[in-house]
Amino acid sequence: MIVSVASGKGGTGKTLVATSITASVKGAQLLDCDVEEPNAFLFFPEMKLLDRKECTVPVPQIDEKLCVHCGRCAEVCAFNAIAVIPTRAVVFPELCHGCGACMISCPEKAISEVLRRIGWISRARSEDHEIVWGELEPGEARPTPLIRDVRRHANADTVIVDCPPGASCSVVESVRDTDFCLLVAEPTPFGLYDLDLALKLLERLSIPRGVLVNKSGIGTREIYSYLEKRDVPVLMEIPMSREIAELYSRGVIFVNMLGEWRERFTNLAERIREMSE
Repeated sequence: MIVSVASGKGGTGKTLVATSITASVKGAQLLDCDVEEPNAFLFFPEMKLLDRKECTVPVPQIDEKLCVHCGRCAEVCAFNAIAVIPTRAVVFPELCHGCGACMISCPEKAISEVLRRIGWISRARSEDHEIVWGELEPGEARPTPLIRDVRRHANADTVIVDCPPGASCSVVESVRDTDFCLLVAEPTPFGLYDLDLALKLLERLSIPRGVLVNKSGIGTREIYSYLEKRDVPVLMEIPMSREIAELYSRGVIFVNMLGEWRERFTNLAERIREMSE
């Protein structure tokens, strides 16, 4: 079972929920796909780092000795990653999507591919759990190849995917082909607006979904009326709690300190498993 934990906006508590589910399910694996600012590994200091490897993508390399500057490569590039002037062809590697169209279309066979590093993938493990996370190189514009590589490491009976916030391409890549998506939302007007965007995205992807309301008790009840009309179940509520917030701010998974919550998250995982079958 692969469960993605997502939200329409940042700061709703995705990592709080993802780490809590992981800690509550023996043998669970956590994939942190928020590669622009991964932090889930900070909550598992007992884990031993197993390996750290580069994530690379192919980009074109042009042999100026063979290139006749016909411009065919620039014409077929849908992402404007190549510019050709009468005396030179220029590659903008940050824009390249690695499709290979330029190499295939070059009549002089002047284009080959080289690998360019866009980030790192790290893997750590304890007796009961494993975590894999990606770290995007500063300035990189496309996190999706790195997220795809992190997702390839899924190898447990229960896999939790901590997604980036929002409803962008990186979120689509993170939730794609997961068995269930748990959306974390706050009961506020901003929370409702962004939840609506996230739900519409999941509907387009045909992914089963449910909602966890974090910081319940603040804001209004409007979010509950909205979910009832959309026939989307509220699977759990976490109250606005100073104790939980203080534990989280210290990098402590609160279910490890508040035993009654561990059982609730274990039951939540079982309910999600039943709903995804």
